[in-house]
Amino acid sequence: MKTSVLVLGLATAAFAGSIAARALPPPVPQVNDAAVMDGMPRALSQFGFFTDQTAQQPAAEVRFYRLKTPLYSDGADKLRFIYSPAGTQFAPNGDGLLEMPVGTAIIKTFAFGEGDARRLIETRVLLHRTEGWVALPYRWNEDQSDAVLALAGARIAVTRPDGAEISYRIPNKNQCKTCHSKDGEVIPIGPKARNLPREWLSSMFEAGHLSAMPAAGAGLPEWADRADRKGRTGQKTADLARAYLDVNCAHCHQPGGGASNSGLDLRWEQQDPAALGIGKPPVAAGRGAGGHSVSIAPGDPDASILVYRMKSTEAGVAMPELGRSTTDEEGLAIVKDWIEGMPAS
Repeated sequence: MKTSVLVLGLATAAFAGSIAARALPPPVPQVNDAAVMDGMPRALSQFGFFTDQTAQQPAAEVRFYRLKTPLYSDGADKLRFIYSPAGTQFAPNGDGLLEMPVGTAIIKTFAFGEGDARRLIETRVLLHRTEGWVALPYRWNEDQSDAVLALAGARIAVTRPDGAEISYRIPNKNQCKTCHSKDGEVIPIGPKARNLPREWLSSMFEAGHLSAMPAAGAGLPEWADRADRKGRTGQKTADLARAYLDVNCAHCHQPGGGASNSGLDLRWEQQDPAALGIGKPPVAAGRGAGGHSVSIAPGDPDASILVYRMKSTEAGVAMPELGRSTTDEEGLAIVKDWIEGMPAS
């Protein structure tokens, strides 16, 4: 009898141990706050932003977000994520950038293709450290298992889904500052309250990640609405064009930006026609002017320096200077429609 009980007890313990071994999931990777706050980790995986890097499955503390009007980068898809340390919150600052606590990380992965054919090209991270923001570029390896720090940048041959072959450029660490710089300091440029979906902001507030809801101002339009841009008043086209310039150009063309000496201020909130370039002669009429006399010629997009530089892919002429080797035909078309609809002076 005692032997039977002993055997039964051992069997039960072994069975329970087997179930426990099978039931316990592997530990979920957590964000490495030490890596966010110091040094230059050589591999993206060292941050712990993802539970599955190849699938871009974020860790529990990392939140996916999207922009209503996105930045064009040779047609790449972008997967955007944001992280802040436990116990901290973002705070609204009008309709501009959210105020982000030290320890925040903004993660953006560039990819081409879909499903099994998707190829991850690079991931850029912006890290908010005690001394300010630090930008680091990471290049994905061939087997798509991890991305490696690419301080010197890189050129990569990429075939886009439309079949076009391009030489894709990963910026070096210093080039990151070209776009992410205002008044000499590196800052984020994408996640402004006006360019974030209202429902995302609401979910962040309800979850306690945002201290207050931003005031409901005039947010940027949804880029997905661009196919129906020509309304009777032309306002939809104007809004889409202004939003496009705000996202793709205003990080440099604003007071304190890298191109502030041009005299152009292409921010969404700017209403002065001359500051927007309407009828404005260039500060310096070099080859970037293309022989045209004003930045925007009302009613005549083909006589506008802005259109000429958006269309060009020539180094020293093309605008934006970094981030593209091809022409954004959709963005160009919307800006041309906007200019064409202006009453000629």
